[in-house]
Amino acid sequence: MATVALCALTSGKVFSKRLCLQGSLFKSCRLVSTMFKASDMQIELSKQPKEKPDATKLVFGKSFSDHMLTIQWSLEKGWEKPQIKPFQNLSIHPACSALHYSVELFEGLKAYRCVDKKIRMFRPMLNMERFHRGALRACLPSFDTAELLECIQKLIEVDQEWVPHSTTASLYIRPTFIGMEPSLGVTRSNYAMIFVIIGPVGPYFATGSFNPVSLLADPRFVRSWKGGVGDNKMGGNYGPTIYVQNEAARDGCQQVLWLYGDNHEVTEVGTMNFFVFWKDKNGEEELVTPPLDGLILPGVTRHSLLDLARKWGEFKVSERKITMGELMTALKENQILEVFGSGTACVVCPVSRILYHGQNHHIPTMENGPKLAKRFLKELTDIQYGRTPSDWMHLVV
Repeated sequence: MATVALCALTSGKVFSKRLCLQGSLFKSCRLVSTMFKASDMQIELSKQPKEKPDATKLVFGKSFSDHMLTIQWSLEKGWEKPQIKPFQNLSIHPACSALHYSVELFEGLKAYRCVDKKIRMFRPMLNMERFHRGALRACLPSFDTAELLECIQKLIEVDQEWVPHSTTASLYIRPTFIGMEPSLGVTRSNYAMIFVIIGPVGPYFATGSFNPVSLLADPRFVRSWKGGVGDNKMGGNYGPTIYVQNEAARDGCQQVLWLYGDNHEVTEVGTMNFFVFWKDKNGEEELVTPPLDGLILPGVTRHSLLDLARKWGEFKVSERKITMGELMTALKENQILEVFGSGTACVVCPVSRILYHGQNHHIPTMENGPKLAKRFLKELTDIQYGRTPSDWMHLVV
């Protein structure tokens, strides 16, 4: 019995259908990859727990908890039982498809120790759904997003003391999905693994949690393109940006403002979504961010800022294209109030300067408060740390 997989990509949505071919007849069949269940979790506790770092001295991404989650998959056996085990190195074949062809994707979300001492995650199902979309785009096996979230919750429960007792730090959660095909050749992986590592984090940027950053806007470099995978959180989207980041640092900038096309369309800020708050041609206040047209990542923080702004109903909120020409004109005519980036790691990050075509352009973000960026930061962190009750928070323990 041969298996034929038919995939259609329509309006950004992935529809998949599997059919079995037997003789001249097609009929539906069940996938070998029966979904894993959190209830089947196997747990091996570490016999050598590590010392936990000082929450006031955390460096982003440098500390990891005592345990990790792994879930193996093969075409022959489907999903195996999830395992929580002591944090350890992975053992992979040198021809592993993740290493050679970047058959890999990841997520980034956080858990917080709230003011009531309970631990909660921030809008985790949005991350799970984005993770699943990326998996299908990478031809990796499907999974139940709710079951994966429950598995991650169990991992946090085991390592709950690693969630900082702080309202300025949090627990970063990094789910990763890799193809583990042990042979060379650009093809669908017959072996794969989801693994999740977690660790306490402080501010993402060295400048601090809410200090402004400067940006290099250089049209020679492109982060993503139409028809590509810029709207997926794949490792291949990030590795090539390191060179440009170094170029920005050499020019005295801290991050990159990614442009696209002949009209220098603004897309993202480093690894963040881009926002500008200005007065439009009619003098009306407007919050603008680039649209989800396949070029940018549909960020959870981006989603949340738009939700908050629309809930307030105090100014116009637009998702549309922004060009550097439009930005420079608005800056010259004193229409720009604030420019900032948003993301899970940094939450909200103000922008004070853009280097474009060899000229530095001062952005008056900090002179204007920045009232909106600070308001967004306060509203979100109040929700995340439980000072403001919200159904955006998912209780862990």
